[in-house]
Amino acid sequence: MQFEATVEVQLKAGIADPQGSTIENATLKLGFNGIENVRVGKSIRFAITADDEVKAKEIIQDLCDKFLTNPVIENATIHLQGVE
Repeated sequence: MQFEATVEVQLKAGIADPQGSTIENATLKLGFNGIENVRVGKSIRFAITADDEVKAKEIIQDLCDKFLTNPVIENATIHLQGVE
């Protein structure tokens, strides 16, 4: 089966996010009130072929652990959608 995968990578709670802080500070200066707790991450999209959804998630988790993220400071959330 083929799946469309999206991996959302975010810094773990408690890890400083200077990009998020810069955006948050700029929003106030630009007149946008009420914006807070800004965190910047990355989104990685790709197609994957696997026997089933469980196997696809296992492969993607292994890819995240070994290549796409720094597991010490980042978390990854995997989203899969089957392609017909």
